[in-house]
Amino acid sequence: METLHSLSGLEQKNFEQTVDGKPVKLFLLKNNNGAQIAITNYGARIAALIVPDKYGKPVDVVLGKNSIEAYLDEKEPYFGAICGRTANRIDKATFRLNGRVYRLKENDKRNSLHGGVKGFHAVVWEAKQLDNQTIELSYLSPDREEGYPGNLAVTVVYTLSDKNELRIAYTAKTDKITLINLTNHSYFNLSGEGNPTIEDHLLEIDADSYLPATDELIPLGRPEMVEDTPFDFRKPRRIGDQIEVEHTQLIFAGGYDHNYVLNRMRDGLQPVAKAASPKTGITLNVLTTEPGLQLYTGNFLNGGFEGKNGHTYPRRSAFCLETQHFPDSIHHPNYPTTVLRPEDTFKSETVYVFGAVGR
Repeated sequence: METLHSLSGLEQKNFEQTVDGKPVKLFLLKNNNGAQIAITNYGARIAALIVPDKYGKPVDVVLGKNSIEAYLDEKEPYFGAICGRTANRIDKATFRLNGRVYRLKENDKRNSLHGGVKGFHAVVWEAKQLDNQTIELSYLSPDREEGYPGNLAVTVVYTLSDKNELRIAYTAKTDKITLINLTNHSYFNLSGEGNPTIEDHLLEIDADSYLPATDELIPLGRPEMVEDTPFDFRKPRRIGDQIEVEHTQLIFAGGYDHNYVLNRMRDGLQPVAKAASPKTGITLNVLTTEPGLQLYTGNFLNGGFEGKNGHTYPRRSAFCLETQHFPDSIHHPNYPTTVLRPEDTFKSETVYVFGAVGR
């Protein structure tokens, strides 16, 4: 493999450190069409994602930090990371499975969020860079880690194609019945990280319904139709068009932080969402095998720390499109199951396709 220079300004030496007795590094993927991705095996996270804008200029479209030390400080710990064992929230950090009650670590009020205090975002993964465009990361989560049963072996493969597609393929096996719900938590700003807002971005989501939630962002239960609500993105419109509407759900979350029930018409990968920046012309199409999509509009960002290149990240300076199963599924039998049994293999795939209007 050739030696690659980071287009993002990140320096690999700033990610070379030992964490929990394991070596952390920064790996670079580059295609033949001007795109590059920087990935660290701490949290299996995307630290930078460079794609060309409408003029061919490289733009870093994900938020992040300059060094491994900055990621360890826990100010917004999920930037670009793989979240698990169960992404999103579990009510009261407790669930019953196979007749037994399991108690998880509380890290979001009284609830469990994104796998707990030391979820997959906060562990060091084994990394194997297969070529200049592919990296495989693996992690063995031991039985009762963060309270979850079973030894869970997880593999995530990132592939950057020459069509500016970022493919994320997940597989997992367990030796005991357990829960699993994996996602990537990249914060996107298609105008470039450091740009102060995403409210001008166009967004489209192929979903007729979404999951209303409590003031702790736990799903209430039954989906509700998006029609005639601020949650209707079935046709492209600006993210900020109705984000300040006096709607209980928007007030609870401070904006959008809700799971959409995708209109799945078939098994396998299918297109589910689109976004675009009016400033750079950069477009993002999302395809997934997952049944849900969490839209989060960076409502809890506050500019309180330095990100990459001296930038700070104010409120709503990024959005997340987290493909996943529904939040708190274990407490809702009508939701797609997040239970994984030893005889089964968990498989999931999501593709983020980047383009640019006018190129």
